[in-house]
Amino acid sequence: MKTFKVLGGGCRNCEVTAQLIEEAAREAGVEIVLEKVTDMAEILGYGVMSTPGVVLDGQVVHAGGIPAPDQARAWMQG
Repeated sequence: MKTFKVLGGGCRNCEVTAQLIEEAAREAGVEIVLEKVTDMAEILGYGVMSTPGVVLDGQVVHAGGIPAPDQARAWMQG
């Protein structure tokens, strides 16, 4: 199971990013845990200065803007 965190203040782009990850997981048949992190101290703790950010299993894999659908699908591999 993969653990994702979407880092951001709850803006529209953060919501779209979370939906994109959920949809990619559903398409790939991968079980995920998705958490939305809105605490700025925690977000900055990951070194993310531009949101939305995406953390996969403890590693920042994206920051600043909505990730491409292909990128979200790639996160479901491996």
